[in-house]
Amino acid sequence: MEEFEREPVAPAALKPGRYFAASYAGEHVAGTEFVIGALFVSMGVGAGEVIAGLLLGNLLAVLSWVLICAPIATQTRLTLYAYLEKIAGPGFIKVYSVINGILFCVLAGAMITVSASAVRILFGIPPQVGWLPSSFAFVLIVLGVGAVVSFVAMRGFSVVARFSEVAAPWMIVMFFVGGAAMLPVIVANTASVSSISNFGDFLTLAETSIWIEKGTEAGFWHVAAFAWGANLAFHGGLGDMSILRFARKSSYAWYSSLGMFIGHFAAWLAAGIMGAGAALLLKTELASLDAGGVAFQALGAIGILTVIIAGWTTSNPTIYRSGLAFQSLHPAWSRERVTLVVGVITTIIACSPFVFSELLGFLGIMALVMAPIGGLIFSEHFLFKRLGLTRYWHSATGSALNVPALLTWLVSVGVAALLGYGLGVDVFFLFIPAWLSALVFYPLFASVMGAKAVDASALAASEQAESARQQAERDFLANHQTSGLVKSSGNKLFFGGAALSLLAAVSLGILALTSGDLEQFQSLIIWPTLSYFVFALLLVRGETAAQK
Repeated sequence: MEEFEREPVAPAALKPGRYFAASYAGEHVAGTEFVIGALFVSMGVGAGEVIAGLLLGNLLAVLSWVLICAPIATQTRLTLYAYLEKIAGPGFIKVYSVINGILFCVLAGAMITVSASAVRILFGIPPQVGWLPSSFAFVLIVLGVGAVVSFVAMRGFSVVARFSEVAAPWMIVMFFVGGAAMLPVIVANTASVSSISNFGDFLTLAETSIWIEKGTEAGFWHVAAFAWGANLAFHGGLGDMSILRFARKSSYAWYSSLGMFIGHFAAWLAAGIMGAGAALLLKTELASLDAGGVAFQALGAIGILTVIIAGWTTSNPTIYRSGLAFQSLHPAWSRERVTLVVGVITTIIACSPFVFSELLGFLGIMALVMAPIGGLIFSEHFLFKRLGLTRYWHSATGSALNVPALLTWLVSVGVAALLGYGLGVDVFFLFIPAWLSALVFYPLFASVMGAKAVDASALAASEQAESARQQAERDFLANHQTSGLVKSSGNKLFFGGAALSLLAAVSLGILALTSGDLEQFQSLIIWPTLSYFVFALLLVRGETAAQK
């Protein structure tokens, strides 16, 4: 499939909404949710503040995708790297792509490490929670997981999205039933709660035995800022232009709410419940457990599969993004080969467990570094004309480097770093002043250093060509019926079988919640999982055959 690394996506290649629903749900219901869910258990923030903070922060994240990233992606149909090169020049993009690609490699490496933390249980390898691995066998497992992930990412966006489409519904259910099955374990160890018959009972249990207020500096605003900034690189930093450029409508960005409220709200809470329960069962500190260990205690053997697939569905699109970043350094490079090299680098990084044990601090730094780029691009795309500046002015200068853009990036990061290191502002909050600084400084620097001097008529031809391209796209979409699910009797049967399998899994979770029989639940949950994947794969195969 053509990936349109350097030019706008063709109208015929645009995708319907279900691709993005599956991609967001799959990517953000991930193995790292076990890591982050456990964080909120151990950081000393009360249950009420955790729940309210996650609601606000995830809403702000969804709005960032809808109001910032998606409009730019669907208007330009370019990757972040192609559009940034148009604005800031090839010299700027070479520096940015290297930094951005490395950051994505580390992030994808964390997902691979999380998947490997589940596989290691099958071989009796102890949890790897230090900075470096203590087991050579664990390294071999990481290499195997990384090879699979890299292969899928090499196949392109459609394959990445289809992989998530199959896995996402099942993963969502596994988080819910895992949390439900673990609640009786926590109830049995909480003297003040004998059962859960209403939300008040749950909240009492949560405040007493799960999210316990410890009087730390962290609170509601820390939780909200983290939930908003955890994926800042993708929405406010515009990394998801690489994905949303394929969307037929800008409104498809609302599908990010599936990832945020199912993944970064419900799954984080469910993972916190599973983590607290696992620590009680093993009579150990939660910090000594990895994602695989937590899932195995809650879901048994299926917990291993859950973490493996959850890690894959996040690392696949992340490696895909990283491949696009490095491929932008040289137009002649093949995206597939670049993605393969990126996969190798990512897998080597994943061999060191610190990439997920230090994940939260890394996400804060990643948001700080990438936030100014989003503010800079937003400024040129939406504000320049309103401010009397010429949009894409730098492309008329013939220079390889947009100096005002580089200064904006450095100054914005510097302002945020000064707030962090000089005034003690928590790293979770620094992306906000970094983004806003770029929004202000870039028009100021550009107006002083050449944007006002460029004759707008010199860029009229390219503006007209872009307007013509957008009109052709609108005409194409108006005259071509959007494709949906291919409906046939066989596909209806497969869809029904997959849905019933998930319903059976939910029923088992409810049974475990009411009976408290965790062992029975773990032995039975295997069967609806097997039947779900059989029906889901047959459904995808039938749709693919019908569309050819």
